[in-house]
Amino acid sequence: MKILYFSRNYTPHDFRFLNSLSKTEHEIFYLKLEANQRQVEDRPVPENVQQILWAGGQREFRWSDLPRLALDFRRVVKRLKPDIVHAGPIQTCAFIAVLSGFRPILTKSWGYDLVRDADSSRWMQWVTRYTLKHSSFFTSDANVTRDKAVAFGMNPENIVVFPWGVNIERFAPKKEEGGKKKVSGQKRRPEPAEGSKVKGRKSEVENRKSVTLFCNRTWEPIYGIDVLAKAFIKVAQKNPNVNLILLGGGSQGAKIRQILMNGGVMDRVHFGGQVGQRDLPRWYHMGDIYISPSHVDGSSVSLLEALACGIPCLVSDIAGNREWIEEGVNGWLFRDGDVDDLAEKILLAIKSRRSWERIGKAARKTAEERANWRRNFGKLLEAYNHVIARER
Repeated sequence: MKILYFSRNYTPHDFRFLNSLSKTEHEIFYLKLEANQRQVEDRPVPENVQQILWAGGQREFRWSDLPRLALDFRRVVKRLKPDIVHAGPIQTCAFIAVLSGFRPILTKSWGYDLVRDADSSRWMQWVTRYTLKHSSFFTSDANVTRDKAVAFGMNPENIVVFPWGVNIERFAPKKEEGGKKKVSGQKRRPEPAEGSKVKGRKSEVENRKSVTLFCNRTWEPIYGIDVLAKAFIKVAQKNPNVNLILLGGGSQGAKIRQILMNGGVMDRVHFGGQVGQRDLPRWYHMGDIYISPSHVDGSSVSLLEALACGIPCLVSDIAGNREWIEEGVNGWLFRDGDVDDLAEKILLAIKSRRSWERIGKAARKTAEERANWRRNFGKLLEAYNHVIARER
C-alpha cells in the first residue's frame, strides 16, 4: 500500500505517525504544507519515509496560494499514485487534497480545526463542510471533535476515534536509585536546570514543603498561559513554597513575563524554553502537579504524557479534558479561564498532597488503559484497509 501523509508542518505528533507508519510494510510518502516557524521536533523524518518536494513547504500557508497548491498536489498524486491520502488539518491540508480531485482521502482533525477554526467565519464553515463532505473517512482523537464533524455533515459511519496516545514506556513514573519507582508527593526536588531563576539549594525540610507546578503548553491565546500566570501570583502570595516551571514560548511571551514581573514572582518561575522530545520526560518528573489551562483541546497529548508519568493533573474544565480527567480520581478540573478558581484549586491540591500517590497511580492507569500509542495506532491501519477495500 502507498500512503501519502500530508500535514501542516513537522511536529512531535507528525513524527509519531510517520515513525509508526515507517515500521509497517507500506510505502510512506510525506508532504509538508508549511515551513516550521518554531522547530520543536528534534528527531529527523524516519529513514523509510520519503519526503516529497513540491510547491508548498516553503513558508506559511496563504489563501492566495490555494489554486497553485491544489494544482501541484494533483501533479504529486498523479506521479506517486498513492492508494490513500491521509491529510489534516481540515481547512488546509485536507481541503487542498479534496480540491485536487484525488480519492480516497482520510481526513484527520487536529482538534483546533473543528473546536476553534471551523466556526471562525462563514468561509471556514463552508470549507469545513465541503472538505468533510468529500472525505472518504474521518479520524479524530476525541469525541468532542467527532461530534463537531458529524454536525458539519460527516457520515458517522465513516469515522473512527482514537487518542493519538503516547509512548508509555518512555513517558513513565520516574525511577529512583535502586530501580524503585518515584511516588508523587514523596520525591526530592531535582536540581533546577541551568539558567533557572529558582536559586539556591533548599534544605531537606524546605524540600518536603516545596511544590513545583509544571506546564508545557505553547504561549498562544488558546492555551491560556496568561490565566496560569495570574493564578500563580495569587497562589504565591499565600504559599511561599510554590514554584512554577514553564516550558516553550510563543506570541504571548512578552505578555506572560510582564504579568509575572508585575506580580513579583519572577524569582519563583523557571523558564525552560523549547525542550526536545528526547529530554521531555525528565521535565515532567520535575513537577508535582501538571497544569493545562487550555481553552481548546481534543485529547491533549501533553496531558496524556503527564498522566503516563504518574503526575496529578489540574486542567481546564473543557470537553476534551473531561474525557480524561475524573475529579479527585486521577486529577482535578477548574473552570476554564477563571483565574480565581484555578488559584483555589492549586491551593486545595497542595493541601491534599497525601492523596498525590493515589491520584498519580490512577493517572498512570488511565494512560496504560487508554493512551497507549502502540495499541491505538492499530485503529488507523484498520481505517486505511477499510477505506481502500471499499474504494476497490
